[in-house]
Amino acid sequence: MQYLSKAPENEPYFPLLRRDYALGFVQALKQPDMPDAETIARRWRSDEAVLLPDVLDCQLWQADIGQSHRLMEQTLESGEVSPLLDQAPYKQRLSAHFPLVASSFEDHDEQGIEKIYFDAEADSQCVAEDLWCKGSWLSFIEADASLRFRFSFGMECLEDVATDPVRQQWAGRLCDALFPESAAITNNKTITDMLQPVLGGSPAFVERIVYFNAPNGGAQMHHDVERGHDGVVYGQLSGSTFWLALCKQTLIDELISFIGHADHAAEIERLLPDAAERSALAKLIGDRGALSDYMDAFDHELVEAVLDRSALFTRQLVEHGYGFILHAGDVLLMPQRDLDTCVWHSVITLGDAPGEALSFAVRRDVAAQ
Repeated sequence: MQYLSKAPENEPYFPLLRRDYALGFVQALKQPDMPDAETIARRWRSDEAVLLPDVLDCQLWQADIGQSHRLMEQTLESGEVSPLLDQAPYKQRLSAHFPLVASSFEDHDEQGIEKIYFDAEADSQCVAEDLWCKGSWLSFIEADASLRFRFSFGMECLEDVATDPVRQQWAGRLCDALFPESAAITNNKTITDMLQPVLGGSPAFVERIVYFNAPNGGAQMHHDVERGHDGVVYGQLSGSTFWLALCKQTLIDELISFIGHADHAAEIERLLPDAAERSALAKLIGDRGALSDYMDAFDHELVEAVLDRSALFTRQLVEHGYGFILHAGDVLLMPQRDLDTCVWHSVITLGDAPGEALSFAVRRDVAAQ
């Protein structure tokens, strides 16, 4: 991959635009090679992202991917989800195991659209209660039409979901029912064989999210650490995305190097016009522990300004090897061992059409032991 500060003439390129912030341009120079099992294991254990090119058979799931795009479009048009799930093909897919129990509009959540609740049934018996699928916007920006469908259970953000592998498993099956193309990851022998040695057992794909990243959209720099989970498997089913992905300690090194460099003083002043904020940022990069703690805070605007709104910092990370381009069929593995070592990552939609992607947390399958 090559980073460019301006668009080249007569050459293919992708502009990096997210939430109205222009972060430069990239070119995909060639298809990367598939890493071998030893390299995958080494990178995972070193808390490094691993790109697996062209490992998903998206053609096999084209009909389901097309149907999911229609669900996305209908959700955008109507601003609700549950009436769509009461129609074909979803009503038929859900009828065997997942009666729809209730739905709620997420008035307390500015990004939430609607949460739909299900029970899981097997042999006419309820085997898992309070499963849900939540539709949400990805940002507060009106020009960003990105949305996601998240699957879990219980009290959102309050319940320790890792302690209930049975309901985690059924929440995953609910995702399978609504988005059968999930099997592009979960039934992919190449992926499961690669994950087994690093997890110490068969992988379970839990806490699933189905993304539709739209032009001018994507995710800001963040991590996905959750107790009991080992990492995230992200698979691109349609469209293309640009990623920055690197472990937290390396990201801290990059921030300290960038912010402390005299040549970037004008860029920091542009990002943070307030002198008091620049002084606070300078103090942070002088204390690695304080900077690490600040990054984990819900509001970390001083660092976010650099992470998500600086083309110069984006360029630095790409040139240091932390940029990835994913096309349909590609997978990115990201270890999420703990808050100090996890892979932080950001996403930008490439091209002028939305794409579908699967983002599944992964853990060792305790039920298989």
